[in-house]
Amino acid sequence: MPRQPSAAGGEWLEGPVVLGVAWEESEHLVRTGASLAARLGAHLICAYVDPASYLTEWEPESSRASASLDPVFNSETDFPSSHVRDGLQEILGPPGDEWSFRVLNGAVALALDRLAESTDAALLIVGGQRPGRFAAMTRMLEGSVSADLTSLQSRPVLVVPHPRD
Repeated sequence: MPRQPSAAGGEWLEGPVVLGVAWEESEHLVRTGASLAARLGAHLICAYVDPASYLTEWEPESSRASASLDPVFNSETDFPSSHVRDGLQEILGPPGDEWSFRVLNGAVALALDRLAESTDAALLIVGGQRPGRFAAMTRMLEGSVSADLTSLQSRPVLVVPHPRD
């Protein structure tokens, strides 16, 4: 793939585009991510971070049943991820050469950071802050994924605002 010029005068990285998706994914976010990946000629990795998960690496090695860092397949997390995967397939069609789906574990920003590093991603895309009191309370307790990613990453992080109704 030829390198594309970046806005800063350098070159885009040649890796995939990582798109962080939530339980109730935004069609606007998914289509924006897919469109940008297609224009860059890059594979789109849709990544869902299971909020009920934790990192098994923190357990003693002798008691671990599986590894949880950036798993390609983890049957223990199949229940919630099937809902997200099905929603993505309705928007993007079946996974294949253009896009794939990954289920991650741990804190959202850290999990997306690990995935971007391990795949040498060209950029990360996440949704902007959701409106509403519940979303504001969640941000107060858990922080902002987009803000955390911009402090963790050296690659570009695109924050796609939620469309106004």
